[in-house]
Amino acid sequence: MRSAGARLRLASIALAALSLSACVSLLPKSKPAQLYRFEAAHPAPTAPLPPKPAGAPTVGVFWSNGTFQREAAADRILTVTGDKVAYIADVRWAAPAEVLFDQAVFETFDAAGGHVRLVPRGAPSATDFVLRVDVRDFEARYDAGAGAPPTVLVRLHATLTRDREHTVVSDQLFEARAPAADNRVGAIVAAYDKAVNDALGQVVAWTNDKTAG
Repeated sequence: MRSAGARLRLASIALAALSLSACVSLLPKSKPAQLYRFEAAHPAPTAPLPPKPAGAPTVGVFWSNGTFQREAAADRILTVTGDKVAYIADVRWAAPAEVLFDQAVFETFDAAGGHVRLVPRGAPSATDFVLRVDVRDFEARYDAGAGAPPTVLVRLHATLTRDREHTVVSDQLFEARAPAADNRVGAIVAAYDKAVNDALGQVVAWTNDKTAG
């Protein structure tokens, strides 16, 4: 005959198993998150680059990953309303925002057609300069209230240094704002596309200008 303590332990195990079974059965019914990504494949129209002349030398610029706004660096889409911050429910970036941003940087430089060739970490290539970009702000701001369409703000601080001397050539703050057409996720993501594109277009034009000659 089992003691009262043994019966109590068996009852506890049975209850735990029943609870776990209930949790597992609920998982397939959970609503999947919608995945999005932003793309920036061309420099901003306000800062077009002249075509690279045939035979002109290419300038290697090493890409040094900077810091990324901490609240926005992962795969959640950050919103700001006054002094309150929140994430859009059931929505994710397809990868962490800082990873997608790095991809957009290289796509923008590749598509620009200037003399700068951006070199990633570990690539066996000589470089003359180092470019570091810190993402200060990467968020959708509800400046007109929670019900109105937000404005996406992308603010970057870029620093260009010489590779060997480690001297600062130039540093500058770049900012792009893109109002969403509507307070819907698709419109907000489209605003991110535009803001990222505009901000990186400015960085590409500035980098090509500061490394010319």
